Amino acid sequence: MKVFAIGDLHLDSVVDKPMDVFGPGWEDHFERICQSWKQKVTENDLVLIPGDISWGMRSNEAKPDLDLITTIIGGIVYLRLGLC
Repeated sequence: MKVFAIGDLHLDSVVDKPMDVFGPGWEDHFERICQSWKQKVTENDLVLIPGDISWGMRSNEAKPDLDLITTIIGGIVYLRLGLC
Protein backbone atom coordinates (compact mmCIF):
# COMPACT_ATOMS: atom_id res chain seq x y z
CA MET A 1 0.00 0.00 0.00
CA LYS A 2 1.18 3.50 -0.86
CA VAL A 3 -0.08 6.74 0.67
CA PHE A 4 -0.60 9.81 -1.51
CA ALA A 5 -1.72 13.33 -0.64
CA ILE A 6 -3.24 15.99 -2.83
CA GLY A 7 -4.92 19.24 -1.88
CA ASP A 8 -6.28 22.44 -3.33
CA LEU A 9 -8.32 20.71 -6.02
CA HIS A 10 -10.85 23.57 -6.11
CA LEU A 11 -13.42 21.65 -8.13
CA ASP A 12 -16.32 23.58 -9.64
CA SER A 13 -19.16 21.16 -10.39
CA VAL A 14 -21.77 23.57 -9.03
CA VAL A 15 -20.00 26.87 -8.43
CA ASP A 16 -19.02 28.61 -11.67
CA LYS A 17 -15.36 29.28 -10.94
CA PRO A 18 -13.19 27.28 -13.35
CA MET A 19 -9.49 27.10 -12.57
CA ASP A 20 -8.50 28.25 -16.04
CA VAL A 21 -9.22 31.83 -14.95
CA PHE A 22 -5.72 31.57 -13.43
CA GLY A 23 -4.13 30.96 -16.83
CA PRO A 24 -3.85 28.38 -19.59
CA GLY A 25 -1.80 26.03 -17.39
CA TRP A 26 -4.99 25.33 -15.43
CA GLU A 27 -7.14 24.24 -18.37
CA ASP A 28 -8.68 20.80 -17.84
CA HIS A 29 -6.93 20.56 -14.47
CA PHE A 30 -9.29 17.95 -13.02
CA GLU A 31 -9.03 15.74 -16.10
CA ARG A 32 -5.23 15.90 -15.84
CA ILE A 33 -5.39 15.11 -12.13
CA CYS A 34 -7.60 12.07 -12.87
CA GLN A 35 -5.27 10.84 -15.58
CA SER A 36 -2.22 11.03 -13.31
CA TRP A 37 -4.16 9.58 -10.37
CA LYS A 38 -5.25 6.54 -12.40
CA GLN A 39 -1.66 5.95 -13.54
CA LYS A 40 -0.23 6.04 -10.00
CA VAL A 41 -2.91 5.01 -7.50
CA THR A 42 -4.20 1.44 -7.13
CA GLU A 43 -7.21 0.09 -5.23
CA ASN A 44 -4.92 -0.80 -2.32
CA ASP A 45 -3.52 2.72 -1.96
CA LEU A 46 -4.72 5.56 0.25
CA VAL A 47 -5.17 9.17 -0.86
CA LEU A 48 -5.31 11.95 1.72
CA ILE A 49 -7.09 15.13 0.65
CA PRO A 50 -6.43 17.83 3.26
CA GLY A 51 -8.73 20.53 2.00
CA ASP A 52 -9.85 23.06 -0.58
CA ILE A 53 -11.59 20.29 -2.50
CA SER A 54 -14.41 22.40 -3.88
CA TRP A 55 -15.22 26.02 -4.55
CA GLY A 56 -18.58 25.22 -2.95
CA MET A 57 -19.00 26.95 0.38
CA ARG A 58 -21.96 24.88 1.57
CA SER A 59 -22.35 21.12 1.74
CA ASN A 60 -24.97 21.03 -1.03
CA GLU A 61 -22.55 22.91 -3.33
CA ALA A 62 -19.53 20.74 -2.43
CA LYS A 63 -21.29 17.35 -2.49
CA PRO A 64 -21.15 16.90 -6.30
CA ASP A 65 -17.39 17.51 -6.18
CA LEU A 66 -16.94 15.02 -3.34
CA ASP A 67 -19.04 12.49 -5.26
CA LEU A 68 -16.90 13.05 -8.34
CA ILE A 69 -13.72 12.28 -6.44
CA THR A 70 -15.13 9.00 -5.15
CA THR A 71 -15.29 7.73 -8.73
CA ILE A 72 -11.50 7.66 -8.85
CA ILE A 73 -9.63 4.54 -7.73
CA GLY A 74 -8.08 4.13 -4.27
CA GLY A 75 -9.22 4.68 -0.73
CA ILE A 76 -9.80 8.35 0.07
CA VAL A 77 -9.60 10.20 3.38
CA TYR A 78 -10.94 13.75 3.46
CA LEU A 79 -9.53 16.00 6.13
CA ARG A 80 -11.62 18.94 7.24
CA LEU A 81 -9.46 21.62 8.70
CA GLY A 82 -11.11 24.17 10.94
CA LEU A 83 -10.01 27.34 12.57
CA CYS A 84 -9.26 27.38 16.28
